[in-house]
Amino acid sequence: MNNVDAPVRDARGPAGPGAPRSGDLRDLLAEGTLAVVDDGDLRTGRDRFERAFRLAESMGDEHAMAVAALGFGGLWAHEHRTVAGSALLESRIRRALESIDPRSSLALRLRIRLAGEGDYRSRDNSAVLALLEQARSRQNPMARAEALSLAHHCLVGPRQGALRRELAADLVAESFRTSRRSDLLMGLLWQTVDMFLDGDPHAERCLAELRGLLAERDHLAVGFVVSAMEVMLAVRAGRLDEAEVLAAACTERGVAAGDVNATVWHAAQLVTIRWYQGRVVELVPLLSEVVNSPTLSAVDDHAQAALAVAAATAGDRRKAASALAMLCGRDLGDLPVSSSWMVTMHGVAEAAHLLDDTATAARVYELLSPYGHLPMVGSLAIACFGSAQHALGVAALTMGDVDRAVAHLRDAVRQNLALAHWPAVRASADRLAETLERNGRQAEADAVRREFAVAAEEGPPASPEPDGSDGAGRRDGHGQVQPALLCTRLGRRWRIDFGGRRVLVEHSVGMLHLVVLIANPRQEIRAVDLVAGLTSLNGAAEHTALSGQPVLDQVATREYRDRLARLRAELDELEAAGEPERAAAARIEHDWLVGQLAGATGLGGRVRRFPEGDERSRVAVRKAIRRALDRIAEADPVIGEHLRLTVRTGVRCSYWPA
Repeated sequence: MNNVDAPVRDARGPAGPGAPRSGDLRDLLAEGTLAVVDDGDLRTGRDRFERAFRLAESMGDEHAMAVAALGFGGLWAHEHRTVAGSALLESRIRRALESIDPRSSLALRLRIRLAGEGDYRSRDNSAVLALLEQARSRQNPMARAEALSLAHHCLVGPRQGALRRELAADLVAESFRTSRRSDLLMGLLWQTVDMFLDGDPHAERCLAELRGLLAERDHLAVGFVVSAMEVMLAVRAGRLDEAEVLAAACTERGVAAGDVNATVWHAAQLVTIRWYQGRVVELVPLLSEVVNSPTLSAVDDHAQAALAVAAATAGDRRKAASALAMLCGRDLGDLPVSSSWMVTMHGVAEAAHLLDDTATAARVYELLSPYGHLPMVGSLAIACFGSAQHALGVAALTMGDVDRAVAHLRDAVRQNLALAHWPAVRASADRLAETLERNGRQAEADAVRREFAVAAEEGPPASPEPDGSDGAGRRDGHGQVQPALLCTRLGRRWRIDFGGRRVLVEHSVGMLHLVVLIANPRQEIRAVDLVAGLTSLNGAAEHTALSGQPVLDQVATREYRDRLARLRAELDELEAAGEPERAAAARIEHDWLVGQLAGATGLGGRVRRFPEGDERSRVAVRKAIRRALDRIAEADPVIGEHLRLTVRTGVRCSYWPA
């Protein structure tokens, strides 16, 4: 990742209308930095740094070429997946290193990027860690931050949890020295990833902090990973249909960010969902394509393992055996221990079981045993297949060691309960019961089914609150707890909270209509009254039993009026001082506040009605609400889908939570 940290030298050579200009070069480097560092827009960043490198090359500006080569590497390690793309990046970095002072901070940052690229593919890690130590001794926070992030990305296998956590914590601390928001986001992201990889019960706390920062200001690349984690958590919760909707939205976000993992991660998410739906056979054609995709990481073997499982489940033993043999090669232990290794081992164990391959099962058992305490989480916490004890149990069963298989599967159920991974609880309990039944232990099998049936189907029971809810919602007429949807005004935006999710949406007329409907669930409100404003609704409260959540409560109204008074005084001072730009900015806020107060109270306390009547009001409200729903769905597909299913528009409008 790059910041433009030194001026670009003026071009030498002939000047003229067609000659390249240093100003253009500075603009390209600045735009590339802004795209990657501030916005997480990897696609735009690559484009600007590519153009900057070519322009600097034509101008003979070696320093600018070095800056562009560094920025072209991007945010993550191994963003350039194809052979040609990877070779192009490394050749540019080496060329830049030959032409700049080897003692400079820029040269160190280039060497760090080069080491990170090589170590990621080789899984050696020694080169990038050695350069990290060099960076720690330098007075250059950006070099240290980049080394910490790239080293972390090279250390996401199951063996290096403690070191990863140290690097992530150091990156968060370093972010306050670099003053780059992306460093803070990356540090928090790596901490969140580490906690999920380690099965830490507090992982979602760290994720919530990250969500909060992204709600304040988005970052496409980090937000893409967070959206992938949301898919994983929906699968753990057993909301598989919702997870599939989220996966599609996640892919769109990844494509928008220009992340090379967008389509590969979507395939991995579908594998997880279909596995727990019992529909993995449907993925044979997709996986047959993915295993040969040039965008698949050189150290990622999960798709090959999934293909072996899907083909074996479909009865195509020939394809399954071939896929498994390709994985095993000379020795299964030669597979790179990457971020997808645990998930790959899960697939190998299942495929070996389906193919009665005892030798492969024994090797999986040997390799996976040191990590039995960990969950089988793939990549940057984008997929989870539950406890590694499950794969160990399946491998032991294939080997014919029933007692050991039973012990592992019991541990798998317990660990999956701790993960709140309900599909995995059910899968491990079912496999345990089947194993006991096949060995004549029917009473034990029946006990297992009774013990875990409720937990596997319904999830953990909630402790009821005094009002009959669980603290996260209300009970409907059937006694079921429904998540509460709450809207809170924050200046020019609304915060929407729903079932542990939170999103910020800009204020709009449609959002105002939604807030009124949400505040009055299961109550029909005329579209003409929504258009007329809050005064009309308050007047109708006696007849419609409205709950009366004000759009602007008394405290907010008082604060708005106080701010208006201060703005009027400020406007007088600015105009007297002859500062038109600051006065214009203050007047914009003044006019906005006047509009908000007028919309909430009605002019002169009178009801304002849409002059054309019910039909025009119906159309206006429907369009305004639809636009608001589109913005909400873009920010959070789950909340958006909930509102699309529960908000009704027409001559009368309403919100009907399930």
